[in-house]
Amino acid sequence: MAHALPVSPLARPLPELKEVRGVRLGAAEAGIRYKGRTDLVLAEFTPGTTVAGVFTRSKCPGAPVDWCRDNLPTGEARALVVNAGNANVFTGRAGRETCKATAEAAAQLAGCTPQAVYLASTGVIGEILPHERMTAALPALHDALSANGWEAAARGIMTTDTFPKAAVRTAKLNGTDVIIQGIAKGSGMVAPDMATMLAFVATDAALPAPVLQALLSEGVKTTFNCITVDSDTSTSDMVLLFATGAAGNDELSATTQANAAALSDFREALQAVLHDLAQLVIRDGEGATKLMTITVTGAVSDDSAWRVAMAIGNSPLVKTAVAGEDANWGRVVMAVGKCGEPADRDTLSVSIGGVCIAREGTVVPGYDEAPVVAHMKGHEIDIDVDLGLGDGTARAWSCDLTHGYIDINGSYRS
Repeated sequence: MAHALPVSPLARPLPELKEVRGVRLGAAEAGIRYKGRTDLVLAEFTPGTTVAGVFTRSKCPGAPVDWCRDNLPTGEARALVVNAGNANVFTGRAGRETCKATAEAAAQLAGCTPQAVYLASTGVIGEILPHERMTAALPALHDALSANGWEAAARGIMTTDTFPKAAVRTAKLNGTDVIIQGIAKGSGMVAPDMATMLAFVATDAALPAPVLQALLSEGVKTTFNCITVDSDTSTSDMVLLFATGAAGNDELSATTQANAAALSDFREALQAVLHDLAQLVIRDGEGATKLMTITVTGAVSDDSAWRVAMAIGNSPLVKTAVAGEDANWGRVVMAVGKCGEPADRDTLSVSIGGVCIAREGTVVPGYDEAPVVAHMKGHEIDIDVDLGLGDGTARAWSCDLTHGYIDINGSYRS
């Protein structure tokens, strides 16, 4: 279980978390699967809170993903309920009934409709989620909610995570100071194809739901959609962004284009929060000892560069070479060549740790291996590929593949 795993050597401490006006949250032990740790999180938002979301592209999504997707068009949220340990996925009618019962129980406590309650779930797939344990724990949890329950919430959503994950920034919006703060969980089954396993971000800014949605959709493209632990896209992935409006900034119109100047600082701060959270997920990749930053330039398009970068980051041969501290650039060439994107052996160059090793179809004669060997022994590994074909660029993040990944996933349900 999560608390028995050694903390990742790439871990980062929690930042100094703030209160986000209009949000109260907390965590409780509901005994859903774990013993002796929190596994149920509740957040309540002030009336008028707007919401945006991005969800897994898996064709077998969990019932909470369907629930949130169905309610998102209203653009309004009053509560969020998250459980860890047992995912409400591939559970048929029982899964839908669990969503309904949980949302109704939370709605009664928050004084809203069930459609204003957002749900998320993570853990083992295919086992019925005992919603009675959740609904029984919600009243006392609701009574204990506080504005500074962020760390408790970050810990309550963990599964095989070895450390809690959070990020915070401040920004100016129409001259008003606003806060953006978020938590995330994710360690394995991470190849987002939209977002990480679960991330929840809140701001006290007043923003219309369409603007919020545009900012979030744009933000995940270069953050959560550029990380991979194991090439496996979760059934439960979602990122939700809530805006309470409690900061009292002047209202913006409903399009990002009309607000481009006013939103620039907020957009940058939101991007930083999403980036931090995505990085923390990779730093907690199951069994990970190395963080890989993969930069691809010279591709025929940015999309093509992204696909090449992800192919490198997903290659078990590249990942095991990094785990073994072996600068095996031939495996990088292999990953570039196999992924179906335009590439030319004779224009390709590969650098590791800033040292160009291979160029124009062959190894660089007499290159100094010493700094590359030293670089491979560090915790952060830089791989740069220039395809030499165009102006397309992308950056992706991955981690190494160690025996720890097998140990964790070989015993996940036991």
